[in-house]
Amino acid sequence: MEKKKKFKIVAPKNNSDESAIKSNGRSTRQEDFNEGNKISETPNLKIFSFGELKSATRNFRPDSVLGEGGFGKVFKGSIDEKTFYSSSSSKNIANNNNSSSGSHLVIAVKKLHRESLQGLQEWQSEVNLLGRLSHPNLVKLLGYCWEHRELLLVYEFMQKGSLENHLFRKGSAVQPLLWGIRLKIVIGAAQGLAYLHTSEKQVIYRDFKASNILLDGNFNAKLSDFGLAKNGPSAGDSHITTRVMGTYGYVAPEYVATGHLYVKSDVYGFGVVVLEMLTGQRAHDTNRPSGQHNLVDWLKPSLSNPRKLRRIMDPRLEGQYPAKGAIQAGQLILKCLEPDPRKRPSMNEVVEALEKIQAMNIEDKRP
Repeated sequence: MEKKKKFKIVAPKNNSDESAIKSNGRSTRQEDFNEGNKISETPNLKIFSFGELKSATRNFRPDSVLGEGGFGKVFKGSIDEKTFYSSSSSKNIANNNNSSSGSHLVIAVKKLHRESLQGLQEWQSEVNLLGRLSHPNLVKLLGYCWEHRELLLVYEFMQKGSLENHLFRKGSAVQPLLWGIRLKIVIGAAQGLAYLHTSEKQVIYRDFKASNILLDGNFNAKLSDFGLAKNGPSAGDSHITTRVMGTYGYVAPEYVATGHLYVKSDVYGFGVVVLEMLTGQRAHDTNRPSGQHNLVDWLKPSLSNPRKLRRIMDPRLEGQYPAKGAIQAGQLILKCLEPDPRKRPSMNEVVEALEKIQAMNIEDKRP
């Protein structure tokens, strides 16, 4: 399976410019931790010891690895539920996690590569962001560890894994997603994105993709991996200017071309994911024939033609979807992929459009 490529910040040429972590968990170059990068007060988060997480993951055993990325590895673990919820730092965390097993709470532990400066910045971003935001469609950060050069994040465990796995992984163990489940997932993801865009401190997610949409046991979608998230533009500004970061195939063209990041740059990425959901094809895949590597370039022209649209629909749906719903989904994708970000819909408008599609009768299969 092809690994997705990310735009990367260029690392400093001189190693002395990098932040080093002492055994007491603090930077040897405190100036590197400017006010925007310090850990904010996070009363809703538990501070775990490294020993607790080492025990929870059985010494980070290879067979407990859930996934791996540029940040590091994610391990499955379990902690004592009563001890966790009696902790003063976790009193405000709703204990309705459906991943509890008896007296144990199943968790996901993300462990940072020690040498990763970018990972450190993303770790701080996640703690600061998820420490102050809470929504049913954002993955719940339960706590973190910053100890002896070790940086870890502890999340609720999402039983069904990522949307990416369900859309693209082959094999008898993975059942194709029904049309109704696909809509439920993208509506949940849209609601999470809408919440970020309309929160008191507007947040641009910046890395919306299928692998960052996690699913619980009931296929409720939650956005994960907030390491690239940025605060939105100040009042009166339309965008912020920042280095291009994200994943090939999902990043909005205006951001790639200019470094100008708009709130609606996220909407473009959302449109790409809905196109993946519709077609069962990856956003970027070099295993496809020449001219088809980029999904948007390849299939966008088919979205406005009902007959062509029917031909590009995911065959694993086996035709079990309302034709009018598919057509409207195609129209919504085109709006999200508008070259001019100002012409793209807001995420609240996207949610409304998807809910109308969801209400359509699946028995209407006529083109």
